[in-house]
Amino acid sequence: MAQSTGADAPRGPSRGSFLDEVKDAVTPRATLLVVGVVALHLLFIASYVGALHDPRPKDVPFGVVAPQAVARQTVARLEKLPGGPLDPRAVADAAAARQQILDRKIDGALVVGPAGGPDTLLVATGGGKVLAATLVTLTTALEKSQARTLRTVDVIPADAQDANGLTSFYLTVGWCVGGYLCASIMVISSGAARSTPRRAMIRLLAMAVVGIVGGLGGVLIVGPILDALPGSFAAYWGLGALIVFAVGAATLAFQSVFGLAGIGLVILLVVILGNPSAGGALPPPLLPPFWKAIGPALPPGAGTWAARSIAYFEGNDMTASLLVLSAWAVAGVVVTLPASALRTRRAQSAP
Repeated sequence: MAQSTGADAPRGPSRGSFLDEVKDAVTPRATLLVVGVVALHLLFIASYVGALHDPRPKDVPFGVVAPQAVARQTVARLEKLPGGPLDPRAVADAAAARQQILDRKIDGALVVGPAGGPDTLLVATGGGKVLAATLVTLTTALEKSQARTLRTVDVIPADAQDANGLTSFYLTVGWCVGGYLCASIMVISSGAARSTPRRAMIRLLAMAVVGIVGGLGGVLIVGPILDALPGSFAAYWGLGALIVFAVGAATLAFQSVFGLAGIGLVILLVVILGNPSAGGALPPPLLPPFWKAIGPALPPGAGTWAARSIAYFEGNDMTASLLVLSAWAVAGVVVTLPASALRTRRAQSAP
């Protein structure tokens, strides 16, 4: 048998240039995704450091209990503090001040004692230990300048197991993460392009089930299992179900409109903007103006406020937070279904 020559031997595929290899390995789609991820992680650093690195009190609602003339003088003096840390107002008596703290109308109060006697500062560490400590520091300095003594009374103390008063924040963040991760997984596993109206409805129903289960799991962990947070079991369960469904429905809505890029937008809103402004590590009065303004309108901020109200304030002042979360849930449903229908019609009409 004749041996084949080298010219007759089969040849492998020709190798292109290094640039061709790069173009084949790094597609434009992959490049855009990498750029998006880099932008998100830089925004993450900027948001957390920008919001939390330099806490300064601004317009903290603060009560003053004193005889009428003394109250006017004290309020005027507090209003003139450098930087405007307090938003003082006269309160009729100590009992009224305690009730306004419980109602979350003020964050603390100064009860001016008789001449020669000590003054009393009322704080609520349940609303944030950092904020309570800030009020103690401010008021102590003011009292020293007036040659007066001060005693502090914690009228709504944080639970001993609630380290730094952050459990309500961690609980809310966990529920938010569960919402957008579950919705994202449902989208990615079947493909964003296959989001038909029927499939969108199934996903929304699935998110409702996830919300019920996730809400129950969260309250079991912080309640009976770890005993980390006081408050109504049923109230937490309902709040957790609403948070998980609201964030999940919003994720499905963004995906229906923007495709897989919508998941990145949800991370931008909930994690990068929502978590630093939620009032967890720093209560709202200690946040910079931008973060203080956006926090109540985003799920982490609304959820953290509501969770703290359940834990320490007898459920007071929750209406606005529940309306915000409900708005996210309703908007998620209202956008997801028609957007999925529109995407399906476009796919069917494409050649």
